[in-house]
Amino acid sequence: MKAETHPNYFPKASVKCACGNTMTLGSTSEKIEVEICSSCHPFYTGNEKVLDAAGRVEKFRARSAFAKDSADKRAGTSAKRASKKKAK
Repeated sequence: MKAETHPNYFPKASVKCACGNTMTLGSTSEKIEVEICSSCHPFYTGNEKVLDAAGRVEKFRARSAFAKDSADKRAGTSAKRASKKKAK
């Protein structure tokens, strides 16, 4: 091996998950933080995490209804302006 071309290897690097689980393994980084690990991943645990998909759909529908209402109001306003312009 050439000297000073390879990264430093830490045989006791610690990996910390967001769920609180810690593991010790070898890595080129001394400390690693991950969001999900085999202790909390639904594929490995068999538990299913419910996502708030319904809330997102309802939120989208509310936004689209608001946009439609505001578009209708703007159409009414432009019609009023056009009629005033004709009256002049």
